[in-house]
Amino acid sequence: MTKIILPTIIAVIVIISSCSSTRITSSWREPDKTVVFEKLNKVLVVALFKDETSRHNAEDQMAGYLDGKGIVSYNYLDANFNKANEESLREKIKADGFDAAVTMRLVDVDKEKIYNPGNNSFYPRYYRNFSGYYYRSWNYYSTPGYYTTTKTYSIETNVYTIKEDKIIWSGVTATTNPDGLQKMTEAVAHAVYKKMLKEGFVSK
Repeated sequence: MTKIILPTIIAVIVIISSCSSTRITSSWREPDKTVVFEKLNKVLVVALFKDETSRHNAEDQMAGYLDGKGIVSYNYLDANFNKANEESLREKIKADGFDAAVTMRLVDVDKEKIYNPGNNSFYPRYYRNFSGYYYRSWNYYSTPGYYTTTKTYSIETNVYTIKEDKIIWSGVTATTNPDGLQKMTEAVAHAVYKKMLKEGFVSK
């Protein structure tokens, strides 16, 4: 029984260890630049995902870290606004009093196929015969190997100042085997926020 249970436990450990994880892989900030939340008026939050539901979820997650100052683009830039007109967009957000904009977009999906080798072991069969107890033979026990595929999603998050019209912070996160886009964007927003706090880029 032990020999059967052990490979199962190992497989469960492998599955658990391959669950979703998010980490910052790179980041940059304008030197000595600090954003103080209480001094902000409005921040435009933009998620550049093709799927509308995914975009809404991502923007909601990012806006949740902005102390009520975040304005999601899916409410602000309605269907009648020409998003392809760069100058029109610039003039609109300046006229409406935005201080900054935060963007999130998927930049890469890396797939890796990993072979997990099976478990091979020998164990003795112990039994009695006319000459007493002794090891007569060794039985070979084996569990087959198997493949798993890991997916790593790279998300780029940028912060722009509207008044100066330039980027002031940028970071890339890597999330492995996310359990749905909503949980991934939750994890990304949390990781980015923690990184900004640690660096002193944002302050309350």
